[in-house]
Amino acid sequence: MKPQDIESLSFKIIDEEAGKHEFNSKEWSIVRRMIHTSADFEYMNSICFSGDPIAVGIDAIRAGKNIITDTQMARSGIREKSVERFGGQVSCLINDKDVAAKANKQGTTRARMAVDMSADTLEGGIYAVGNAPTALLRLIELIRANTIRPALILGFPVGFVNAAESKALLTETNIPFITNKGRKGGSNIVASVVNALIILAEENR
Repeated sequence: MKPQDIESLSFKIIDEEAGKHEFNSKEWSIVRRMIHTSADFEYMNSICFSGDPIAVGIDAIRAGKNIITDTQMARSGIREKSVERFGGQVSCLINDKDVAAKANKQGTTRARMAVDMSADTLEGGIYAVGNAPTALLRLIELIRANTIRPALILGFPVGFVNAAESKALLTETNIPFITNKGRKGGSNIVASVVNALIILAEENR
């Protein structure tokens, strides 16, 4: 089977197994791609949308705003050329030497420091967190301090320490977001959400 045929069949199986749901077509395009990436239907029950995030995300992509990720894995999974055609860039500073040096000096995580050093390029853009709760927590801190104003946060940190808690705090902000309840997430999941938004931006121009 050709790759496109495999994907089409996968989506057909997902639609059949998911059955009836209350997502609109654009929301389902996000959730369905998450399920396609993970084979985990639980995201149907744990996903959270707030602040018209899909429309906001589409607008940001079309306007050529930047997409910043907390891991290189997430960045590598995003359709970067599509973003660039709109005039935006996909970046990740987690391996930047200055980030590492400053994080070591301050005794903090590189993920947290990368948020600080991305602030100048984040205005009106999208920050996609798929691994580090410390990155999401720092984003929330800076938003509360009115230091940064991203258009959209995609919050899917994974793990046992502060992953679920950081997502819960995200739901208390006034920034549009897409996240999920609980410990599940990951770089592949957040990349799938970004890609779903990119596809919607391309299809609905």
